[in-house]
Amino acid sequence: MNLLTKIMQFIHRILGTALSILFLVWFLSGLVMIYHTFPRADRADKRAKMDILSPENLPSLDQIEKRLPQNERINHVTLNSYLGQTVFHLRTEKGSYDIPADSTERLPVIDWNHIQRVASLWNTSSIAKVDSLYTLDQWIPFGRLKEEFPIYKFHFADPERHELYISSKSGEVLQYTDKNSRFWAWLGAIPHWVYFTSLRQDAELWIKVVVWLSGIGCVMCIAGIYLGIRDFRLARRRHLISPYKKFWYKWHHILGVLFGLFVLTFCFSGMMSLARVQDWGLKAKLDINPVQELRKMAPSPLDYPLDYRAVIQAYPGQIRQLEWSSFGDIPFYIVQTDTKDIVVNANKSDGISLLNLRPEEIRSVLSQIHGIGTTADIKLLDAYDTYYISRKRNLELPVWKVSIQDVDNSCYYINPRNGQYRYVNTPSCWNHWMYPALHSLNLKFLVDHPVLWNIVMWGTMLGGTFVSLSGVWLAIKYIRRKARRKK
Repeated sequence: MNLLTKIMQFIHRILGTALSILFLVWFLSGLVMIYHTFPRADRADKRAKMDILSPENLPSLDQIEKRLPQNERINHVTLNSYLGQTVFHLRTEKGSYDIPADSTERLPVIDWNHIQRVASLWNTSSIAKVDSLYTLDQWIPFGRLKEEFPIYKFHFADPERHELYISSKSGEVLQYTDKNSRFWAWLGAIPHWVYFTSLRQDAELWIKVVVWLSGIGCVMCIAGIYLGIRDFRLARRRHLISPYKKFWYKWHHILGVLFGLFVLTFCFSGMMSLARVQDWGLKAKLDINPVQELRKMAPSPLDYPLDYRAVIQAYPGQIRQLEWSSFGDIPFYIVQTDTKDIVVNANKSDGISLLNLRPEEIRSVLSQIHGIGTTADIKLLDAYDTYYISRKRNLELPVWKVSIQDVDNSCYYINPRNGQYRYVNTPSCWNHWMYPALHSLNLKFLVDHPVLWNIVMWGTMLGGTFVSLSGVWLAIKYIRRKARRKK
């Protein structure tokens, strides 16, 4: 046995003993994660609790700006109505402001009565108890939420045992769970993402722990693959599948040879979910950040040719929220209703028309970023592409694919109907292959064939599970042997 083999055996045995249980938990929880993730109060839930916007007695945006501190200009606006009060949510270069549409009104005081009114929108069942939290718990483990203390936790006496978390500072709903979502989170997201409150509340420490655990796990896998291939070659000389006779050793070797590479890729890609290729030196070469440049081009909400009140009048009794947005210097309104988002072109003042970005408009916007003489190839995609893909089908089609010939191989996927876009360059391509492609099998061929995706995912995950399970048993036997020798 040469020195390299001895080193690999030592590494695999020691790290395998230390990490085998963790790997088993990661694979079992990963199977749950295919269907259940960490619970949250999402945007759709919050939107459904808003009032319908009324077009009556709404001020112009110029009047709203006059109520801002001096010399501050509006960059972004969202308008909605909540608990009977219509409010403009404004963002400037210096901060954020909430201003009531009615100048005679003031924002509500966030007292106990207000908190109760918010809670009643989410659940009408009787309240079993209310806790005042001054420390984070398992369902709100994020350190940034400490600014919201005390947080009120409502326990509802309904069959689903819902729990609602509301900030005492803003009155915002922070989390909403039921017994079913909490059960699956304990089996899936919490162990898989290492979402334990004491660790997750320190985001920087949590990232370091997960990256280091995954990185050390990769070293263990590499050592195991080396030993597996070496032992397989030795066994072939004796016309055997494995040189091991004992059941657990034999099957750990066979399964390790078959699935060791998948175990390594899952571990490595899990690490890359929190690490970035940019941190490894694979950085963009352009002197500008195209996404930031697109945002800088956004026109002032005060300069939209189409008045926002005309949009609200065009969709009476439907709008929950109205948002000012743009693609470059092309303005539009995002009209959010109960069932869908409607995107209205704000570049025309003579009537309501839906947004439909044309190639010449897109070329005009991007030429201001990449230069007028830059070659841009524009084509319409009606199917997912390598870097524009979603297994859950939550990315809309068709989209314009714009390929720019520059040092970063810049590429844009632009939805002509809503102005949403995805920017891809060389570093983000590497990020795709190192995380979602390897970890979630976000590969076009598999995503286009969901049944095959499930077969491959379940097959590789179960393979990794059995490799880890046999590793756990061998680790137990190894510890027992060591214990007996000491005695």
